[in-house]
Amino acid sequence: MKVSEMSVEELKHLITQIVEQKLEELLGDPDWGMELKEEIKERLRKTSGVERGIPASEIGKRLGLV
Repeated sequence: MKVSEMSVEELKHLITQIVEQKLEELLGDPDWGMELKEEIKERLRKTSGVERGIPASEIGKRLGLV
């Protein structure tokens, strides 16, 4: 179907779909669906029981990131 043959509502719908698709491409999570490395999973397991209030720098030290 040509754009010239579309109704105003059909054209609006098409534009909406295209804009939503483009926004998803630009703003979507690029890591969606990817697996975490086992090393990262283990680090997360180790810190899951950590009490609140510890500065991020201290957690980084505990994980060997700093």
